[in-house]
Amino acid sequence: MAERPGRGSLLVRLLALSVVISVLSISATAWLAVRDTTRALQQERGRALADDARIYDALLGHAATHRDWADVLPLVRSLAAATERRVVLTGRDRTPIAASGEGTLPQRASATVDPLDVDTDLAATAGRDGIDIRATGPYLLPDAERAALRRLAERARDCLRGPVGLTTPVPMIVAETSPPAYGDAELVVDPGGRPRIESRGVAVTGDTGCAEELDALAAPTATERRALDQLDDLVDTCLGRQRAPAVRIGLGGRWTPVGAGAVTSEQRADVDGCVLDARRAQLAAHVAPPVLLFVTDPGAPTPVGAFDLTPANRLRIFGVAGLVLLVAVGVTVLVGLRLVRPLHALTAAAGRMRNGDTTARVRVVGRDEIARLGTAFNEMAEQRSRVEQLRRDMVGDIAHEMRTPVTNIRGWLEAAEDGVVELDVDLVSSLLDEALLLQHVIDDLQDLAAADAGELKLRRRPVEVAELLREVADAFAPAAEAAGVALTVEAAPGTLDADPIRLRQAVGNLVTNAIRHTPADGRVTLSARRQAAYAEIAVADTGPGIPVEHRDLVFERFWRAEKSRSRRTGGSGLGLAIVRKIAEAHGGTAEVSGTTGTGAVFTLRLPAPSGQADPPRGPVPSARRP
Repeated sequence: MAERPGRGSLLVRLLALSVVISVLSISATAWLAVRDTTRALQQERGRALADDARIYDALLGHAATHRDWADVLPLVRSLAAATERRVVLTGRDRTPIAASGEGTLPQRASATVDPLDVDTDLAATAGRDGIDIRATGPYLLPDAERAALRRLAERARDCLRGPVGLTTPVPMIVAETSPPAYGDAELVVDPGGRPRIESRGVAVTGDTGCAEELDALAAPTATERRALDQLDDLVDTCLGRQRAPAVRIGLGGRWTPVGAGAVTSEQRADVDGCVLDARRAQLAAHVAPPVLLFVTDPGAPTPVGAFDLTPANRLRIFGVAGLVLLVAVGVTVLVGLRLVRPLHALTAAAGRMRNGDTTARVRVVGRDEIARLGTAFNEMAEQRSRVEQLRRDMVGDIAHEMRTPVTNIRGWLEAAEDGVVELDVDLVSSLLDEALLLQHVIDDLQDLAAADAGELKLRRRPVEVAELLREVADAFAPAAEAAGVALTVEAAPGTLDADPIRLRQAVGNLVTNAIRHTPADGRVTLSARRQAAYAEIAVADTGPGIPVEHRDLVFERFWRAEKSRSRRTGGSGLGLAIVRKIAEAHGGTAEVSGTTGTGAVFTLRLPAPSGQADPPRGPVPSARRP
């Protein structure tokens, strides 16, 4: 009796896993409680930071567009109402300027509101030099200049959207499937009133086929020219003190040296510092002075979603953890029983199969992994049953094939020994034929055994297919003539990388089979052609053909359509099996086709050498007739 494993082993492991999971869930529950509190605090802090940034940006915009803080109180009150925070502005000496409510100020200010020195952590409106882009000062364009620049910008945009702008290659095109380069060009107006053209968020500059329009748009107006001249004077004064060469400032703050003199790397930092100081000095009279900003909470409410570990909450945690543990254990038991039951059935069926019961099967229910395992077991059992049956049939077939020649040899030798017959030349010739037949069966079995073990040795070399087929036809011409069968070769020139001896053996087996099953006045045709990367060698006959239901069996060992196994209508039943093994050893296949009543066609499909040209359409025939 097969040893049966303990029924509870898998269940014990599953229960242990369930307990571990439950303990982890308890720990996770406590961790989630702490995390919720932390998250609530972080959310509150993030909201406060967002409100601070909003207040700072609004006040910074006011300072950049006003010369003082005289009328800032309405803005302060509106910001305080929107954010539910207390907002207070004071001077550097903490003298109150505007406040949304009463209260004591903290020791440290939330920020300093200075449009000429922006805190980039709270505002995104700072330029490269840290000056708020809304601080335009003397660069603020009057209405007339704004209208003129807008007309230039619209003309440049229309040019970019037109055929010139769309067909000019630019670095922004990264793939053949990208949309047109400037088909989405749009006008964007700076705080000072100057329009610019952007495509996909990037300013359009350079040689785009619309250089004339873009150059006209980039030229400073009279207002901007006066402001730039003033800035140049301030910069030159500073550079003179630094003994650095003079530069000229363009729109956007970029500078270029004056004349042929170059600015050294050591002087570049001095120039950048002078430009920044000059810009701040130029804008200082047009913006509000720096002030201190205080943003505080009117109260300290408990964050939404906070969790405290009071006795009631601790009891709730333990209750939830216990419930989770109970449910996890119950589910584990149910799942474990469902898993163990089919595994026991598989174990029992495997034991019966080990004891020789080839009919052992398991019942498959569902479509999960266990069901797939059961299906695989049943398929394995079915395959084992077929292999066992083939083994038994093969032993019987080998015994049958060996018995006849051995019995004949033994009978004639005993008769000769007893003096019943004379051991003359004819009898010796007959006994030799029987021995050759026995040797043929043994050789076929050895070939099949070598092929099954992967030891069928091939000595490959280029083989001319048409020549090989003609040699096979010449070898079988006497047999075909004796059977009254016409043997024809139709093969175009072409070569194969194959073992010529094994290939001749395979074709010879097919020809032998075809002559045996072709009636007198019939025809057997050997042909070859190139088909894509394969070469096909076909042997067609005009015999009775093979029924469709038997075509999967013709290459099986010892299978014959004639169940009587008569030597007159069939050989050993190994020839076609050897043909298939030889084809597979060459990396090809062996197939059979045809129509019942009109003949069969056996085809060897073998890999052709790479680069070989297709054969000519006209075949080179060679025929032999009885």
